[in-house]
Amino acid sequence: MEKRAFNPWKWQDERGYVQAVEVKQTEGTLYCAGQAAVNPDGTSSNADMKSQLIHALENLEQVITEAGYECKNIVRLNVYTTSSEELFDTGFDIYLDWVKKHGIKTALTLMEVKVLFETLKIEFEATVVK
Repeated sequence: MEKRAFNPWKWQDERGYVQAVEVKQTEGTLYCAGQAAVNPDGTSSNADMKSQLIHALENLEQVITEAGYECKNIVRLNVYTTSSEELFDTGFDIYLDWVKKHGIKTALTLMEVKVLFETLKIEFEATVVK
């Protein structure tokens, strides 16, 4: 696989994403359903944003690795949250650390939504290649 990031500017570098990702000669593409802070028994977390963010990233990482892919090859990430303000105030550094840990260079879209399923506050939807 050949992957190349494009950044005409520098400001996004501190925000944990790139403007575009080109991918050539892939072996496969994994389209992940939205991963949130859902427990193994299927119950939704009612914890705070920071705790749910950590749990959702753990769930996303588990899906990706069990499918035989690597987080570093996430090329598209959609983030849905019920409060952008709460996300940036309490947990965005956790996301940035996770991105750095895996060396992720992804095109990213963040959307604030009115509601997610049950008590969920954040959800990650990823496209991964190999």
